[in-house]
Amino acid sequence: MRCVERVSWIEAQEFIRQLNAQSDGKYRLPTEAEWKYACRSGGHDERYAGGADLASVAWYDDNSASTTHKVGIKQANGLGLYDMTGNVREWVQDWYDETAYAHHVRHDPVIRVGKKMVQRGGSYGESSNRLLRCVYRASKDPVNESYTRDGIRLARMP
Repeated sequence: MRCVERVSWIEAQEFIRQLNAQSDGKYRLPTEAEWKYACRSGGHDERYAGGADLASVAWYDDNSASTTHKVGIKQANGLGLYDMTGNVREWVQDWYDETAYAHHVRHDPVIRVGKKMVQRGGSYGESSNRLLRCVYRASKDPVNESYTRDGIRLARMP
């Protein structure tokens, strides 16, 4: 299965709206806190999704040949989730605030207003290991043209 790529945050919301209209209506983007918890295998202190060996868990600048790859080739994390580090940056539901973790609930800093949205996970084009860590947060305009490196992962509500 290929990863979902080249999608803006706005396009992701429209896709989810259409998917929910055709299904049980329980899909959405994860919150930033949910994404980070899942990336870290249920809240463990992991540098990358699945451990500390970046090459075994992620597609990034050194091993990607500058393109996305099929999901599930690299090692899964402790929750059985693939490609949370590298391959594509993943949109989350939250608006970006540089100081979100400083002035909101530590484990769920939901921001409801802003100009940019949060992206997590890094991408196949990252050359810095820092940009691929589970804790790294990026921001991007939700309506800008999407790039190959922008993708989604859906959460399903009970």
